[in-house]
Amino acid sequence: MITIISGTNRKDSRTRILAEFVHSVCQTKAWESQILYLDEVPLSALDNPSYSTEGQHDLLGEIQDKYLVNTKKWYIISPEYNGSYAGFFKFFLDACSIRSYKETFKGGKKAALLGVASGRSGNLRGMEHLTGALNYLGINVMPNHQPISSIDSLVNKTEIIDEETKKTIKDHIISFLHF
Repeated sequence: MITIISGTNRKDSRTRILAEFVHSVCQTKAWESQILYLDEVPLSALDNPSYSTEGQHDLLGEIQDKYLVNTKKWYIISPEYNGSYAGFFKFFLDACSIRSYKETFKGGKKAALLGVASGRSGNLRGMEHLTGALNYLGINVMPNHQPISSIDSLVNKTEIIDEETKKTIKDHIISFLHF
């Protein structure tokens, strides 16, 4: 099982479009996958942990078990936010570190990173920041990060319209499956 993480809580994001494309590629290859849309995780699920398992919201535990604990591979689509990755994603990881830390982050889990930006760097710096955080948590990150630049010209409201971008993402997913 691969969990595809749409790494922003921004509604109607291009990140969501890419996550759905990755999921469709997995389906055509008969690879089991699911999408964790961070824009569907209510802030209230993260707002209560106070770094104590007693205050942790039950919904966060359900999300954590389904999408993180019970999967060995995470394909993370990380949009650029101020030269890094989304603060909400960092908050989510921090909240998940309170409960079932070992089951969530250890045990040979692997991640691949696809960076998204409207500018020209494809969130390279953000992927390096995220790699550092994930490595600290014990996640093995595939060294071949995939930046997607100028996202505004590559997607419309519902899908990727650039064929070369589709091919690049497909190749990256296949590399991840062999990682």
